[in-house]
Amino acid sequence: MNDRIRHKLEILPDQPGCYLMKDRQGTIIYVGKAKVLKNRVRSYFSGSHDAKTQRLVSEIEDFEYIVTSSDIEALILEMNLIKKHDPKYNVMLKDDKSYPYIKLTHERHPKLIITRKVKKDKGKYFGPYPNAQSANETKKLLDRLYPLRKCQTLPDRVCLYYHLGQCLAPCVNEVEPETYKQMTDEITRFLNGGYTTIKEDLQKKMLEAAENLEFERAQEYRDQMAHIEATMEKQKMMSSDFTDRDVFGYSLDKGWMCVQVFFIRQGKLIERDVSLFPVYREQEEEFLTFLGQFYSQPNHFKPKEILIPESADEILAEQLLNVKVLKPKKGQKKELVKLASKNAKIALEEKFGLIERDEERTIHAIDKLGTAMGIYTPYRIEAFDNSNIQGADPVSALVVFIDGKPEKREYRKYKIKTVIGPDDYESMREVVRRRYTRVLRDQLPLPDLILIDGGKGQIDAVKDILENELGMEIPVAGLAKDEKHRTSQLLYGTPLEIVPLERHSQEFYLLQRIQDEVHRFAITFHRQLRGKSAFQSALDDIQGIGPVRKKMLLRHFGSLKKMKEASVEEFIELGIPKNIAPLLKENLEK
Repeated sequence: MNDRIRHKLEILPDQPGCYLMKDRQGTIIYVGKAKVLKNRVRSYFSGSHDAKTQRLVSEIEDFEYIVTSSDIEALILEMNLIKKHDPKYNVMLKDDKSYPYIKLTHERHPKLIITRKVKKDKGKYFGPYPNAQSANETKKLLDRLYPLRKCQTLPDRVCLYYHLGQCLAPCVNEVEPETYKQMTDEITRFLNGGYTTIKEDLQKKMLEAAENLEFERAQEYRDQMAHIEATMEKQKMMSSDFTDRDVFGYSLDKGWMCVQVFFIRQGKLIERDVSLFPVYREQEEEFLTFLGQFYSQPNHFKPKEILIPESADEILAEQLLNVKVLKPKKGQKKELVKLASKNAKIALEEKFGLIERDEERTIHAIDKLGTAMGIYTPYRIEAFDNSNIQGADPVSALVVFIDGKPEKREYRKYKIKTVIGPDDYESMREVVRRRYTRVLRDQLPLPDLILIDGGKGQIDAVKDILENELGMEIPVAGLAKDEKHRTSQLLYGTPLEIVPLERHSQEFYLLQRIQDEVHRFAITFHRQLRGKSAFQSALDDIQGIGPVRKKMLLRHFGSLKKMKEASVEEFIELGIPKNIAPLLKENLEK
């Protein structure tokens, strides 16, 4: 704990609010809320913590706080701050699940469609459905029952659906708005759980048709009832009513929380969601934060009712979500919450082995690497590698590893612009200058460690740019390879020394992964450039083949080899003039 933190802890208010923890670069790494700021923030810097929380605390160099007038205000503010700053120690839900919905469009001639995107377009959305097949079966059933239009745009003649009795053909017939209203009301009632009433209506119509000796019509009603039975009553009923509800249960162990959500629609359990994440405070606060983030996702509709465990605060949850929240005390609803919590506990136990193994490969590896090098734990590592063949098409590549894992969105490719010939040192100087000039200009995150594929010459070139041109102090180390082109040594320090690492340790394996990844990325980029360059250079001396036709040929054939195999007729079919196509073929065969 530094003096700045010690002084701030002494004057913390005993009021609700949010706190923002910062690292030595001033980056916000954790956001939390508290009923009493003084107690909550002080607790991080006193007493014992598990290894995961110790790691968070070890990075805190400063903090700030915002006082609110109530606990619910603090909860809402916390959610907004997490969205804004995306702190690395907060759980940020990634909406990687996309459930299908049935949509009743809001148009003059409405239609039913299946979509995975929910928009604010006045359409009615029903779901989510457990999978596309379930949604398709339900839509197919509704298409049989209600003859809404099927076409995306209205044609000028009737289609097959009209002849099948599944469309009113608004393309040629005038359909009264009242007709549509009746159908859309019934569809809405059907999808909201009222399909049993629809089935009863069909049964009455079937009996009336039979009494009137309209046997074909009676059979049609009977078939429609059978389709309803087959489609809508396959799943086991999970509740005695048809209320849409989400059931939450959670389990906590070793500083990790697992939350399971059961989606119950029309009385049936149709799907579940599982989330697993580390926690740094009381479970009730973590769960409420999770709850707020969960329903901020675009594909998570708030149902009519939400069930939560007894340990959670339903008043705060109800204020946050503006929907009915219950903590059931008995009966079937309580059993559902217990079942969700039981599943969360089982999932947590099953995944703990994987979590521990993954942390050993990543978090523990960078901790030990930092210790071995005598530097801060390198949470962010940036690695460079050059690639060229006899100076042709020289390139460089950058890969970024955060917490021991590749962050591919931050990878970068560089064409060498100022260096002539195969000069690895000058190439490295150019790329490092370009990279960190931009980092400073755009205030991007600074790395904790820079790795160079090379030895003393490359390291000195990089340090010269960083220290003497840009005024930056960042640890720079080199990765040397053995005669089999495998990672063999880590070079660091002044003077340069071999950092002693056990070859079978996780930190050594991490360096291997980084070196292999940056080499792969650089080589792939270089091959792409070489292929494109060779392809275009073969076309340079042909009159009538300019930049536009070069691009067209490259897009069509993809490689010089395939282009050489093409015939004159193929070139002509592609749009190359008849007088130029033979010259193109002749030039390629030289």
